[in-house]
Amino acid sequence: MLTILVADDEPDLCSLIAEALGDEGHTVTCAKDGAEALALVAGTTYDVVLADVRLPRVDGLTLFRRLRAQSPSTDMILMTGHATVADAVAVLKEGAFDYLTKPVMVDELTAQLARLVTFRALHQEVEAVRADLRRPPPALERLVGHSPQMRHLIKRVETVAHSDASVVITGESGTGKELVAHALHDLGGRAGKPFVAVNCAAFPDTLIEAELFGHERGAFTDATSRREGRFVAASGGTLFLDEVAELSPAAQAKLLQLLQERMYYPLGSARPVRADVRLIAATNVDLEQAIASGRFRADLYYRLNVLTIRMPALSDRREDVVPLARFFCARACTRHGLPQLRLSAALEQALPFADWPGNIRQLEHTIEAACIRAAAEGSLVVEHGKVFGLGGAGEDGRPSDAAPSFHEATRRFQAELVARTLRRFDWNVTAAARHLDITRSHLYTLIKAFGLERS
Repeated sequence: MLTILVADDEPDLCSLIAEALGDEGHTVTCAKDGAEALALVAGTTYDVVLADVRLPRVDGLTLFRRLRAQSPSTDMILMTGHATVADAVAVLKEGAFDYLTKPVMVDELTAQLARLVTFRALHQEVEAVRADLRRPPPALERLVGHSPQMRHLIKRVETVAHSDASVVITGESGTGKELVAHALHDLGGRAGKPFVAVNCAAFPDTLIEAELFGHERGAFTDATSRREGRFVAASGGTLFLDEVAELSPAAQAKLLQLLQERMYYPLGSARPVRADVRLIAATNVDLEQAIASGRFRADLYYRLNVLTIRMPALSDRREDVVPLARFFCARACTRHGLPQLRLSAALEQALPFADWPGNIRQLEHTIEAACIRAAAEGSLVVEHGKVFGLGGAGEDGRPSDAAPSFHEATRRFQAELVARTLRRFDWNVTAAARHLDITRSHLYTLIKAFGLERS
């Protein structure tokens, strides 16, 4: 229902209108002239002002023009005699909702207000849609940062998303390649359809073909039943192939055939299956070098690499480190049911100057662990030492002389994280690498570097 102000110098008419509209459920206030109406409008926001064109002290036309400036959300309906219809029509062109000729008929007025209620509801829906269009999509909201590199990346993502061509996302490990793949899917024409991610390094060479393309019963020793692959799961949507350089030669050959013909054969099947997917591949390997060494097919590279997105390393956008750290802190608190923590000023000052070889992933894991540690100690502030694993710090937030170097503190944290993850998965290297979001070969390198042994 509406809140209505009636401005008219005829008390009987005001009373009649107020009673009739009150019976309809509206809230009605009366003003005897334009000046009183302006005073009421200054203190209250009305949905509708119903005013006579000819009012004492301040006329209805002036009232409308001041109202439009003071309260643009308020609609105006003018009441006019036949002699002033031209004035009312002129004000309609300036944005008044409508006018009624006197004598005002109650039925006509209630019908007019019913139309206004419908109009206002539609207007609110349109504004809500416009607000949604102005609001960045969720996938872009997760691309945190305002550095020139991030602005360029977001612009590139928005451009590439509108194409259905294959994309290769390159960049160091931990820079957010899968997040960009999600953004390309969410902003493109396949949004709402499946997004399926496959870490090509997580499957042995003997299984990756069956995982991607499916297999018939009896296609190999353990194929006890028919199974559809990831291409079927992603039908109509997007298939994201992470660590694509790790694909076996046989899987590369089948993927090339799919890209050329948009069809493939499941293992053990003589019937081709049509593939309706957009392919997005990601790698932290230089594919041109992989081609030169014979690890990756050149013809597959040219088919995949129609469009390219290069992810900047965190070291190339240090101004984004603190916003990212705040984002990860808030997310860790929500994810783990912690009180809302904040980062200390000394920590925020130190973070951009630290070395983050693991990029965003390392920063996220580091902040998450520090938040859990800080909450366990009953603190509402994540201090410098809790992040860097330092034993002590000076008043300026810098480590004391007895504290280890940042490099050593980072190495300790990584060794602890790797060891804990391996124990969690009972030293299943494939599962541990998948959880850490690194390749098996990278994990083996870390195990050797840290001197870790199964106990």
